[in-house]
Amino acid sequence: MKAGIASGAAMLVLAGSLSLSLPQAVASGDEIVVVRQASMKAMAAAAKTIAEMFDGKRTYDAAGFKAAADVLSARTGSALIAEFPAGTLGAPSGAKAEIDQARPEFEALASHIGRLADALAAKAETAPAQITADMRMGAMTSMDGGSLLGKRLKSTQADPAGLPAEHLLHLVLQDCSSCHSKFRQKVK
Repeated sequence: MKAGIASGAAMLVLAGSLSLSLPQAVASGDEIVVVRQASMKAMAAAAKTIAEMFDGKRTYDAAGFKAAADVLSARTGSALIAEFPAGTLGAPSGAKAEIDQARPEFEALASHIGRLADALAAKAETAPAQITADMRMGAMTSMDGGSLLGKRLKSTQADPAGLPAEHLLHLVLQDCSSCHSKFRQKVK
């Protein structure tokens, strides 16, 4: 997990350097938006890396899987919640101002994404040299319902640690989609 924290810290340094390169007239709320957007891009890149490994579009690499999973773990949960303080929502950000009216729901979703990402990072910590059958979504996974990505975790399966890595990634992406559909607006 220390590598994940280091990766997250590196992203904060990168995002911080982006905000330092902005004109002096930039308000702190605007700087938070820049940092938040850099964080979202880092999470999207990490999720894409893992998804491409499982889809065979990218060569699987255990160290790369671990680094990407650590980025997701470091940027979600309380770190994600902290990136959406009041006063930084709405234009020019894509974050809807409604986040403040639904703060408990937003924070519960961010925390859930964090638990899933932490479980994924724990699996990546001991990832084998190649993708194994137990890392894949399969018939052994208890599912019901539907979602944008196809299936949803049964409520009886409360502990994400027992899920395959590929399934955890899909659940993280499902939560990201849910959050974006409710709390994100397209910025033109």
